[in-house]
Amino acid sequence: MWERKDGHTVVRYRCIEALDTGKYSVQSADFYNAGKKSRELDDQFIELLMEQDPAKRAGQHDTIEAAIAAPSNY
Repeated sequence: MWERKDGHTVVRYRCIEALDTGKYSVQSADFYNAGKKSRELDDQFIELLMEQDPAKRAGQHDTIEAAIAAPSNY
């Protein structure tokens, strides 16, 4: 999911759906602006996903919108 913050910044929410429950968690939110290296953010995403279940850190929600709106550690 992408969100435009302003004319210079966009956010990519890395949303995960648990296949066993159908519920959603946000793994991370990546903020992009001029000069930001997306490769670094991709590497961070994979490392964090392997280290910790996003549902344990961010909780599980019925919709993607609810997962993004919830206060979280992403």
